[in-house]
Amino acid sequence: MFNPSRDEVRRFFCEAWSLRDGSRPVTPLQSIAIDWMARHPEYHALLESGPAALEAEFSPQAGRENPFLHLSLHLSLVEQLQIDQPPGIRLAWQALVQSTQDEHEAAHRAIDALAQTLWEAQRDQTPPSNDRYLERLKRAAHGV
Repeated sequence: MFNPSRDEVRRFFCEAWSLRDGSRPVTPLQSIAIDWMARHPEYHALLESGPAALEAEFSPQAGRENPFLHLSLHLSLVEQLQIDQPPGIRLAWQALVQSTQDEHEAAHRAIDALAQTLWEAQRDQTPPSNDRYLERLKRAAHGV
């Protein structure tokens, strides 16, 4: 299983962002990452900051969202949708997009559900619950 380090994840996003001008080829994963990074202009300065991006700390106690975690969740959602894993996520996603009428808002609701599911699994030291995740997505589609 692929388990990149914190620095590898950060380098991936920073390098992909540096390739956005199209002057050099990008991988399919980099292309997806570039698309999501483009939708987050609040992260652009960090992505262009070089070594500062590798050293930055994002403490929840300080109220700082970790942009690399946020973007990684976007990529995870894309992958889940591509392979319909957990089974039924595509259907839940379609309902979420339909209810929000905004793909980016739907994605944020979905990654919130994913993050909550992962946090819960980590807290309880159990595998993530596909059923709870899908239920959270369904509730998000109904504005709950």
